[in-house]
Parts: sequence; C-alpha cells; structure tokens
Amino acid sequence: MIELLRRFGGKFLRYMVIGPACKLIEVIFDLLTPLVIAQMIDKGIGARDVNAVVHYGMVLAAMAVIGISFTLVCQKMAALTSQGMGTDIRGALYQHINKLSYAELDRFGTPSLITRITNDVNQVQLAVALGVRMLIRWPFLAVGSMCAALAIDLKLGVIFLICTPAIGLVFWFVMARCIPYYKQLQAKLDRIALICREGLSGARVVRAFVREDYERERFALAADEQAHVAIAVGKLSSILNPVTFLMMNLGVCAILWVGGIQVNVGELTQGQVMAFVNYMTQTLTSIVYVANLVVVFTKASASASRINEVLNCEPSITEEGNQPVALPKPSELAGGAVPVPALSFDHASFSFGAGAANAVNDVTLELPLGKTLGIIGGTGSGKSTLVSLIPRLYDASTGSVSVMGADVRTWPLDQLRHVVATVPQRASLVSGTIRSNLTWRDEAATDEELWAALDMAQASEFVRNKPQGLDAPVEAGGKNFSGGQRQRLTIARALVGSPQILIMDDSASALDFKTDAALRHAIRERSMRGAAEGGLPLTTIIVSQRVSTVRDADVICVLDHGSVAGLGTHDELYASCQLYREICQSQLRREELEGQQGSTAPTPAPSPAPVPGAPTAPASVCAKEGC
Repeated sequence: MIELLRRFGGKFLRYMVIGPACKLIEVIFDLLTPLVIAQMIDKGIGARDVNAVVHYGMVLAAMAVIGISFTLVCQKMAALTSQGMGTDIRGALYQHINKLSYAELDRFGTPSLITRITNDVNQVQLAVALGVRMLIRWPFLAVGSMCAALAIDLKLGVIFLICTPAIGLVFWFVMARCIPYYKQLQAKLDRIALICREGLSGARVVRAFVREDYERERFALAADEQAHVAIAVGKLSSILNPVTFLMMNLGVCAILWVGGIQVNVGELTQGQVMAFVNYMTQTLTSIVYVANLVVVFTKASASASRINEVLNCEPSITEEGNQPVALPKPSELAGGAVPVPALSFDHASFSFGAGAANAVNDVTLELPLGKTLGIIGGTGSGKSTLVSLIPRLYDASTGSVSVMGADVRTWPLDQLRHVVATVPQRASLVSGTIRSNLTWRDEAATDEELWAALDMAQASEFVRNKPQGLDAPVEAGGKNFSGGQRQRLTIARALVGSPQILIMDDSASALDFKTDAALRHAIRERSMRGAAEGGLPLTTIIVSQRVSTVRDADVICVLDHGSVAGLGTHDELYASCQLYREICQSQLRREELEGQQGSTAPTPAPSPAPVPGAPTAPASVCAKEGC
C-alpha cells in the first residue's frame, strides 16, 4: 500500500494534507464537547441557571456547525484523492498490461487481471478515502480522550488503563487470524471471474451441449468456496463488536460506580463524571473504528500487493536501444540479385516457462522475399507458437528469428509489427465501426485503401450490402457478423497499411474452399503487383490444417510436436515425408492421390494449377468433395 501511495499519491499530496488537517480541527471540537457539557451541567443545570444552559448550548451549536464545515472539506479532499488515485492506478495498470508480452499475460491470466483492475483497485480506493477521512480522527480522538480523562481524575483513569489494553488484545487476536482469509478471498474472486468469463463468453457452446446444469454447479461450487471463506472471516469479525461493547459498557458502569462515590464525598462534580463517561465512550468507540480501519487496510494491503505484482512485472520483450532497421530496396531485386531473406529461423526453440518441454524445437528455415510459406501439422504441433516468434509476441528461448536479415530482437516493436501483419487464429473485432476496426494499422488510410483491402480479403461484397458501408456498426467481439465474415474483416485489417510480411494463422478456417482459394489468389496477385510497381513483393506465411490451403506454397513446413518433420514443396513432401503423406491421404480426393502417386518427378505444381496428373474440377466440386 505504501508503494502505491509513493507512486501515485504525489499529485494528491495537498489533498492528503488539507483533508486530515480539517479532520483534526473537527476532532479538537469533539474533545472539547464533553468539557462544555460538563460546564453546562455544573454551572447551568446544577445551579438552575437558564442563561448558562442557553449560553453553553449556543457554544455547542457553534462548535457543531464549524465541525461539520471542516468535515465537508475533508470529505471533498478524500473523494478527490481516492477517485484520482483509483483512476491513475487503473490507467497505469491497463497501460502496463498492454506492454506485457504473451508470456506474462499467460502467467497472470485474463480473469485475474480483470479482478485486479476492478475489485482490487476499488479496495485501494476505499482504503485511501477512509485514510484521509478517518485515519487521523479515531487514533487522535482515542488518545486525546484518554489524556483528557486522566487530566480530570487519575483514579478513574485506571479504568481506562485496564479497558483499553484489554480491547486492543481482542482486536489483535481477531485481526491476526483474519488477514490470511482476506488474501484467500481475492484468490476465490479470481476463480469466480474465470468461471463467469468462460460461461458467458461460451454461452452458445454451453447451450449447444446442454451443459447449463454443469456450469451452474461449477459456479455454485466456486461461489460456495468463496462464501465459506467469507463466512469464516465473518465469524471471527463478529466477535469484535459484542466483546468490545461489553467491555466498554462494563467500563462505563465502573466509572459511574466509582465516580458516584467521589461525587458524594465532593472530589468530583456531576459534570466531570459525565465528561469522564463521554471520554470513555469516545475512547472505546474509537478503538472499535480503528479495528474496522484495520480490516479495510488489511484487505487493501492484499489488493495493493496484487496490483504491485502486475506493475512490478517487467516485460520480457523490450525494445530499449533498438534502432530502425533499413528494409531491402526494390532495386536489389533487379538483375537477379539475391537479397536477404524475408524470414529466417536459425535453430529457434521456445518453451512456455523454465522446465517445460519445447513447444518449438530447433527450427531452421529461410523464406525469400515474395514467397509463400505454408505451415501444416496436427493440433498442438506448435504452428501458432512458431509464427508468434516472428512479430515478437514471444521471444525464442534459444536460437534466433530474423526478419529482412535483422534479428527481431533488434527491431523497434512498432516498426517490426508494421512490417509484419498478423491475422490471429481467433478473429477478434472491437466495438465501433468497420472503418474503426480496419484502420488499426494505419489511421490515415483512405476509403480507397480500405476497399482495396476488403476486396483482397473477399469481404467487400457483404460490406457494400450494409446500408452504412464502412461506417456500419460492429458490436463487441463482432457478434453481429458470422464467423467467416469476422475472419475476412480481420484479414482486411491486416492488409491495410501495406505490410511486407503477412501471417495468416489458420485465419481462413471458417471460409469455404472457393472463398479460401480466391483469397489466396488475390494475395498472390498483390505480391506480384507490388513487385511490378517497383515495391517489395508481399511475403506470405499461411498456417493451416488444410492441405488445399498450403499445397501451392513455395515452401511447406510440416511440424510434429514442435519439430520440423519435413520442409519442401508439396510434391517433394508427398514423396519423402510420411506425416505429410498421411495428412494428404486423409483430406485429398482419391483422384488427386492417384495423380500424385503417378507423378514421378518431384517438381512442384505450378500455381494455381493442380498437381500434375490430377483431374481438374470446378471450385464448387472441390468444395463439395473436400479438396
């Protein structure tokens, strides 16, 4: 908590000084109130002097008005401080989370990060507000009441010295056992947030598989676990008020008993006894409120530690000191010159954490400019992880990955991710419009450029059918579009801004075979047109589980458990790679397989013609038969 105050409290320092100062003035008036009441009893009521009663009554009213005025100022300072700090902490958290690499995001988890940026920050806000308003009031009021009471009579002060430590001992006993529970509560809330996120985001799948009862039971179990912890801490906390108020009332009884005797012998006045009772009540009530503050600060401390854990987490991927990389010039392609490869892996390996098995293992390959790399393999073979190393979403554990001849770790991230456009496996759109989603890579993109990207992504037809066109609304997650439409919009988004390398991570899985073929044809045309117009050709990396999607690639990489099982053209791999042959046999038509087996030369098939020997068929036939 102190670290958060040091980091975010500087700009609110004046509020944190003015607020407690105003509260201190209010406390001084509270401490003077019992003395004024004592004078009213002794000089007014006891002497039957109405004027004295009215006089001291007016003094009490004036003190109350002044005290309320300072209280309102303190409340305003507390609100400005707590809300301002909460806003700054949330902003810093969100900004820092967006700097973290995939490795850190995987470690924390989305539900936990959401809980930290909402519930944990709320706990800190509450603690800051109460700190400004109450932290100085109740301790100062307790100490001041005790000193004032001792100044009235030392004999009655012994009762204070007995009751106050006894109540403090009760608080220490309870709080010491409550603190571990508060930390458990936050972890239980993380679990509830995780289940809520899974159940709500996957509501369609849950209903399709009639798993509503299971999800309800799973949520109820998590809620019960959280409730058990809350009940346990509640039971401990419930001891506080009865025990403290019992001891306070016993102390008041003792004061009235002993004070009554002293009044009879003339050592004390009735007003002094009443003042002593008021001070006793203020002292013990202050201790109760201090205990409640301890509870709030304990929760806030647990939340602050979770917030600091995120803020203190250094991103594993940084760009400090990286200088812009000079891209190859189109003139270098003229005259048959061989420029640096667009992409190269040099014994690159990656694992999710120390001690874990390699998800990508010793991959070495090169891809020239303007060529297409197809990556295929079974589920969990490391395809998505491999291409995530290219834009530095992850860093290779060993080996290196280079783009345009420069190690990706030497690139400024903005430049690298402008050169390399990624279409993720899961189509992700944000609420807004089609235009606002397409201009992520280039906010200055013209309508002509947006329509060109949509044409290439085979998305222009359904966008033109929208009455608002590019300004048609997009709901959160793109829920008002079909799966195939979302994928085509994300492909168009990646094409805006003229990237040099396009990564399509199984991003055409929801497209029919005809649209998929048309998309790949459009991307090839874009690459050739870029070279013809004096620019760099588009280099494409296609991740897919469809043989038909990658078969025309210049190079196909077959992955098996993170390792390269085969590297070459379709024909070469069909002849030499058993795993690739098995994938082909499970997907291609019998005629295509017979044509492939009859082909003696391992030369690659010309694009986009089919494999030599295989009968041609219209796209609609291929779509029906699964080519």
